[in-house]
Formats: sequence, C-alpha cells, structure tokens
Amino acid sequence: MQYRKLGKTGLKVSVIGVGTWQFGGEWGHDYTQQEVDRILHKAKETGINLIDTAECYGDHLSESFIGNFLQRNQREDWVVATKFGHKFHSHLKRTTQYGAAEVLQQLEDSLRALRTDYIDLYQFHSGDDQAFDNDSLWTMLDKQIQAGKIRHIGLSLNKSNSMHQTSTASKVGASAIQVVYNRLDREPEADVFPSCIEQNLGVLARVPLASGYLSGKYRPGAEFAANDMRHNHDRAAVDEKLKQVEEIQRTEVPKDVNMAEWALAWCLRHEAVTCVIPGCKNEAQVESNARAALHAPTDHPQIWQN
Repeated sequence: MQYRKLGKTGLKVSVIGVGTWQFGGEWGHDYTQQEVDRILHKAKETGINLIDTAECYGDHLSESFIGNFLQRNQREDWVVATKFGHKFHSHLKRTTQYGAAEVLQQLEDSLRALRTDYIDLYQFHSGDDQAFDNDSLWTMLDKQIQAGKIRHIGLSLNKSNSMHQTSTASKVGASAIQVVYNRLDREPEADVFPSCIEQNLGVLARVPLASGYLSGKYRPGAEFAANDMRHNHDRAAVDEKLKQVEEIQRTEVPKDVNMAEWALAWCLRHEAVTCVIPGCKNEAQVESNARAALHAPTDHPQIWQN
C-alpha cells in the first residue's frame, strides 16, 4: 500500500480507501454484519486505512455496520470519513437537512452509529450553494471541532462541481474536497483540482470506477437488478459509456493489467488526488482495489514521508 498526506489535515491515508454506499443496501445486495466485517478485515490486511460512508447510506445503516466493526477492531487505526445533509426515507429517497440544528443532530446520530467519540473527516454532502452559504452551520461545526467531536471538515461536491464551494473551502474551515473523478469524467481537472492544489486541500476521488462501468466486466446491453442503482441509469447513456470503456480497454489498458486496477491507478496519477474510494462487494474486490496501489506513481507530491 502507498500512503499520501490528506492536504492540510496532515492525515496519513492509504491511496485506496473503502467506499461504503453499498452497505446501505442500494446496490443490489443487503449486507450482513459478518459480510461487512470480512470486507473491512481484508481492507486492514491490505493496508487500507480510510473508510468513507454517509448518514444516508440507509438510515445510518452503513455507519452502524462500520461502527460495530470499529468497536471491536482498534478505531485509532482508521481514518473515518462520513457526511451530513441528507435524511434517508427509503430506497433512493432522501430529503435535505443542512440547518445547523439539523446537522448537529445528524452528527450525534453518526457518532452513535459509528460507536466513536470523533469523526476524522465530516463532509458537507452534495449540497447546493444556497445550503452552503450558511454561517451558522460553519460556526456550529467549528465548535464541534473545538469540542473534539470532529477532527477535520470536508466538502463532498455534487455533480455541478461548484467552484463557489471549492474556492471558499478554506474560508469555511474545510481541508478536503470529495469529487466524482474517473477516466470517463475528467471535469474536475479544469477548475476544481487547480484550486485544491492552491489551497492545499486533500482530494478524495469518488466513483473512480464510474459506478463499476470501468471494471471491464460489462458490455453494452448489460442489465442490472431493480434494487441496483444502475437499474435507473439511462439505457442509451449506459450503452454509450460501455462502448467508450471497450475502446479504452483496447487502446489504453496494458494487456497484462486488470482494467479495474488500471482505472483506479489512473485517477491517482493526478497531482491533486490523494485517495480513491471505490466500493467493493466482497473481499476479492477489496484485494483487487488494493493492488491498484502497485500501479500508482511513486513520485506523487503528496507521498507520505515517514
């Protein structure tokens, strides 16, 4: 495993993390505690130390699975990132809750679910600029940092990649940005990443496998179960993406390299990117994800120096 410094937080994080939306049951499978334990044990074995979750992956369900694991497995060895701003109601149905009092309640609920006294990275979850421009929210969160319940604040940008939020990150006390970034979606390279470099913000790249389409496992016409997020994706758009993937696999991926590993390592080449946070269905996928670190550049500017 390779480790990088998460921007101005100074946190030592593995370049491969564990994304945990799937634990909330919206990706075609309902997890048990035993399955989650096996996945996180395997992550630890491979050197992964960052877990990314959220309040609305189930109603704190993903957090609860993780918390039950952490309670039995040395919490201090992990960098735990979660998020705030949404209330889960049912499969793919949420309402937004960005008010200071609402978020304070979410924080307490997340701490309880995660069975921890502190959260390493607490992230504003895909809110718009109106929700972001709320001084009382950032004042409240700063007080929680002073109280020791939060170590660092982050911003998890929505699909609009708000430059208002990105450029204002340091002013509201944020130390890291989370953004969708992969070989099929390179939009952050234009504006978000240069601003992150300028502000010394850590970058978590989410959806690095483009919702699994960059895994190389699917061909145009692939079908997904009704309880799988991808079932709701536009059919024509999915087939077009999968055609792009076939071309990328043919022209860019070395023949002796697993495509999913290549796609994760591809994200890690950019100087702004600290860590990728792919999901994983099982232990084998954890191992495959972790192997991508072998293909990551060893001269990256964020490399952790012991």
